[in-house]
Amino acid sequence: MAVPFYDENIYLLNMKNDTEAKLLEAIPSVDVLNTTNTNSIPPTSVLKQLAVAIEAGKNFKTVKDLLASFGNSSPSKEKAGLSFSTVKSLVIREKEDKLASGFGDDKKVLALINSLFDADGKFLQRKLVSDSNTCTPKIPFIKDIHGAPPHGFVVKLSEVIGSFRSLHKMALFWCRVVIELRRFWSEEKHLPGIPVNEIPDLNSCLLYQQLQVINCCLSRKRQHYIATESFDSEMMEAGSNFKESDVSKGTVSAGSALFARLKTGELVLRQGANQLIENLAMLETGEPMYSPITQEGPLLTEDLIRETEELVLRTGSVGAGCSRLLSDMQAFKAANPGCVLEDFVRWHSPPDWIEDEPSDKVPGARGQLSSRMQKGGNLWRELWETSKPVPAIKQTPLYDEDLAVDGILNFFENIPISELFQQLFLALLSLGFVLAEDKLSANENLSKLFYECKDYVVATCQRNTWNDKVDDLCQVYETVETMLVSPEEVIKAIKQADETPTQENESPTRGELKLRFLRLGLNFGNKDKQQKKTPTTTKEPKKNADENPSRPFASFFDTKSSLFAKMSPKAKNLPQVDKPPAIDESNLTVA
Repeated sequence: MAVPFYDENIYLLNMKNDTEAKLLEAIPSVDVLNTTNTNSIPPTSVLKQLAVAIEAGKNFKTVKDLLASFGNSSPSKEKAGLSFSTVKSLVIREKEDKLASGFGDDKKVLALINSLFDADGKFLQRKLVSDSNTCTPKIPFIKDIHGAPPHGFVVKLSEVIGSFRSLHKMALFWCRVVIELRRFWSEEKHLPGIPVNEIPDLNSCLLYQQLQVINCCLSRKRQHYIATESFDSEMMEAGSNFKESDVSKGTVSAGSALFARLKTGELVLRQGANQLIENLAMLETGEPMYSPITQEGPLLTEDLIRETEELVLRTGSVGAGCSRLLSDMQAFKAANPGCVLEDFVRWHSPPDWIEDEPSDKVPGARGQLSSRMQKGGNLWRELWETSKPVPAIKQTPLYDEDLAVDGILNFFENIPISELFQQLFLALLSLGFVLAEDKLSANENLSKLFYECKDYVVATCQRNTWNDKVDDLCQVYETVETMLVSPEEVIKAIKQADETPTQENESPTRGELKLRFLRLGLNFGNKDKQQKKTPTTTKEPKKNADENPSRPFASFFDTKSSLFAKMSPKAKNLPQVDKPPAIDESNLTVA
């Protein structure tokens, strides 16, 4: 007969499990993030959580795979007979409902989303000393490690996601962010903390580049709408105000519209003319030449540039270049009625036009095309003969903004989970070092140590295998955080390290490294004792990492130890990712 019993060990274990489970499910508060995280650099615990997520994310291919492993997947519904637009709307709505169901209507999550997308940008706002100066010496560091701007949306997103305590919650919050990105795009709102109309910064992380594309596409759509209305208005005004009898010979204007005279004497309206090109006139008509308004090029992120280069190398295709050249020819013909190919070449590719008399400064001087332009089957001539005078505003767009943004948002929904956290990790790492440099660069006692840490981070992140060194990077970051929180203790440790003499039996390289990096907490003594106990063999000894001058930090960071670990309580007791603690069966007793 079973008899109920009470075991204190089991009770304490259950209490510990319940406490850690609550921590894993806890959602960070906006007020807590704003009050505790903005006084200094982001806590090491947040960076470590992203590091844990990088490692755990390697077990899943995409965000969807991760969420499916937690039972968030649902069977697809039958949509036979529905139109494509209806099916697309249903799919998007299902995605939003399914992803939002992970948090429900949690007020903390909604507050985080609203604060993150607040246009005022006051959430997690940190002040840099360099903000008041014209020079920005810290920006190269962000480029070196492929991070993100310190005041941008990506670094704030990194800090928020890193504040969650489980991989499941981190992935769910990212999905809520994607839903909000879709809403901003559909409502034609610019994303906060991202430049409104700038081409992608290839020195930043891919996530930041893609968000730049979204904002730039929205700006282009607005500009295209305004330009179309302005163009139509100018054409209507020109048609109503123009009277050929009031026009003398030469180029004339009616209101804001420009006209050009053909060889036949007929006046034709210039469409899409931008500005007058000095000292250039059309060869056959003698009319002044105007540069046309052309279409803007595609917005290419680093991954698209790489794909385009691979396509060109593999197939030899130049389709995109031909489309752009044809578009420019059509715009040039519309802005310069009566022009010929030679006129276009003189504007678009001056080296391919050879003047007969270089000393003659008369506009419209005769010359000839270069040899490559005169060859049979020349692509430029073939395109010129097929092109028609069409202003850029009326041409088929070379770059579809809606299609581009839709592709980016779809990619966000299926982004490789480890790749996402890697970018967030680097963004937060760059923010921490930029903030720390603001405060430590002028400190005589700590600046040298800080720049040693900074150099190590740059050297590590520029390797393709940096994601295998996230633990080392976290230790370096923790050291920098301690330098800010407890500078007196760090200075004391540095002085003690400098006073430590070098042992006579140590090699010069090893002794030099000891004096330089003992201040970071490297315990050379234990390692030396272990090496002395190791019997000599005839085999060639394996080179240790600390004997490599090109990797001076390797010994310290491979030991997984830190002199200042006890000074950073924020990084202690970091919860594991969705894994309950193991039960020690030796402590269990049965009555």
